[in-house]
Amino acid sequence: MTLILEVEYLSGISFAAVGPDSEAPDWPPQPDRMFSALVAAWAARGQDEREAEALRWLEKLPVPRLIASDAEPRTGALVFVPPNDPSSKRAKTAKGVLPSLRNRQPRRFPAARPHDAIVRLLWNATEPEQDILAALQRLAGDVPYVGHSASLTRCRFLLNQDLSGLNEARLPARCIYHGRFDELCRDFKAERKPSPGHPVSPAPEAKREQANIFSDRWLILEHVAGDMPDIRACGIVAKTLRDALLAGYRRIGLDKAIPEIISGHAPDGKPSRAPHPAVVPLAFTGFPYADGHIMGFALVPPRDSTILDDEDFRRALRKLAPVDEDYGRRILPLTPKAGVPSGDAFSIKLSPTFEVPANKRSLDSALYTLPAQTFATVTPIVLDRHLKAKGAARQEEIATQIAAACRNVGLPEPEAVVADKHSALDGVPAAYPSAKSPPWMRWRQPPSLASRRLTHAVIRFAQPVEGPAILGAGRFMGLGLCRPLDAERR
Repeated sequence: MTLILEVEYLSGISFAAVGPDSEAPDWPPQPDRMFSALVAAWAARGQDEREAEALRWLEKLPVPRLIASDAEPRTGALVFVPPNDPSSKRAKTAKGVLPSLRNRQPRRFPAARPHDAIVRLLWNATEPEQDILAALQRLAGDVPYVGHSASLTRCRFLLNQDLSGLNEARLPARCIYHGRFDELCRDFKAERKPSPGHPVSPAPEAKREQANIFSDRWLILEHVAGDMPDIRACGIVAKTLRDALLAGYRRIGLDKAIPEIISGHAPDGKPSRAPHPAVVPLAFTGFPYADGHIMGFALVPPRDSTILDDEDFRRALRKLAPVDEDYGRRILPLTPKAGVPSGDAFSIKLSPTFEVPANKRSLDSALYTLPAQTFATVTPIVLDRHLKAKGAARQEEIATQIAAACRNVGLPEPEAVVADKHSALDGVPAAYPSAKSPPWMRWRQPPSLASRRLTHAVIRFAQPVEGPAILGAGRFMGLGLCRPLDAERR
């Protein structure tokens, strides 16, 4: 037998987000969200003990499979709404009772319009006893919505139904777990927002020969105010941003528990051998009349990482980037630490978002992540080792190091590498200026990279590979960022 929980979105739209600051809809709905809706129905129905027993039985089942269609995301504007529950001190005053007089809090209501309004969870080889199934059916029938209250639903449990889309079932991203029911009850009594369910580890796959270590899902940091430094100082800004993230964890009391993926250091204090997020500049390059000015930065996590959805990461980001009512969005002020040379000093404001403004295509991560055979550097590659050869042999040595840099990030061996002082993309400064050029025309790098050789390059692979391609010793600090150069992708 197969136990099935079926949820139909009656309006054809799902309003849901992982957290109050999420700008992207949480689609498809995960088992932990559906289970929370069942627990809410249990509480509203009078907290029947037989129904509680059914929910505890359900939470012990193996991770279910999920059948859901793709969905089109709908952007949600930032709105300021009164809180539902005024504080006890104001509850007896007009300002605490009347919504029109309450303080406003910033909220977004991201939504998704699914291609198919019905979502199903499947527990294979599962047949509950009749009283358990009846209790679950009563609870499902009283679930008015899943996610936001605007997501009206019809829910029901089924047994052994013939599903044409069974072969499309997949593992969810989050799941229920033993003890979740009691945890939700405790959180409700303590007036705490419940945490999301446990992330699901994907089933082991056959080892792939090549797998890019960087993800194609980026956190965009749009430049909204202040004089942005020249792209040649992107490494200084990237390091400042990484330092700010560490400070964010300290400000929420996690100084001793910063994740290795963020700190870049193992628990014993040694440099981590695991990939960690890169910070890359998003500049106006590769288009006609491009001048290379930076329009924002992006935090690029390792592939298969869930750090962007981690609650502690979001808490740290919220602490760093409070809502600014003048801009109507979260603003992260960024200024380097004291002691930075005056030529590298800056003060800018960035706004974190997952949505690309329609009029700022240079902020679109798709420009860097589309599959392609040929890539060109936007920021020069920092070579891993000092060069020893001279003349034509030097070019071959550079090509060899760039090929090794490709392998280091999981990309295949390139079939051709052409290194040069200049980039193949419009608007990109040269890797190094002429001897008589002023100092500001040189790329400024963090001290750890200051003595390394820089070079632009065009890299061609035998078959299309998935971006992003971020190469070399400076890949975590914005150097070595490449864009697809294939004609059909431009």
